[in-house]
Amino acid sequence: MKGNELFNLQELLSRQKLLICFSGPFSHSVIEELGKAVRNHLENERIEKSAIMDVFSVYVEQAQNVRNYTASRETLGRPIPANSGIVVIGKEDDHYVVSSGNLVEADDVPGLSAMLERLRGLDKAGLKAAYKEQSRKPREAGASGAGLGLIDMARKATQPLDYSLRAVDDAYYFFSLEVQL
Repeated sequence: MKGNELFNLQELLSRQKLLICFSGPFSHSVIEELGKAVRNHLENERIEKSAIMDVFSVYVEQAQNVRNYTASRETLGRPIPANSGIVVIGKEDDHYVVSSGNLVEADDVPGLSAMLERLRGLDKAGLKAAYKEQSRKPREAGASGAGLGLIDMARKATQPLDYSLRAVDDAYYFFSLEVQL
């Protein structure tokens, strides 16, 4: 990346008030090290412990979702480019925003979209009930988690989850998710 492009990127990050931005392959150690940096930064800001934990846990959930999705496709013999993921944490006015993005297979878009729309339509009591219901279900074979991550993020969020799905080509969409805390 040329110097001017790097300067423009830095200017954009600053204008968007992004505290942390990572784009590239998500390994366990990368998630852990960035998590430490996030926690240290938030502790230095002297915000409430509960807010620190919310931002930290949503960051970890989103980063793991990016990593797990990519890894699950490799297992199926359908690798996704390792550098297709990004996670950013920013501050807007009096709240934090944790956003992530990654490539998803076109076949996964309808189910993902339906789940997110369902969550967007639930109030706090509905999200609590959905969490309880999902936690009682047996884990699906081959699933990387119990399916609670999106529900948990929606419960922590101060606004409905915001997402977009942008077609990249016939096989992939770029999925982005924003959680306001």
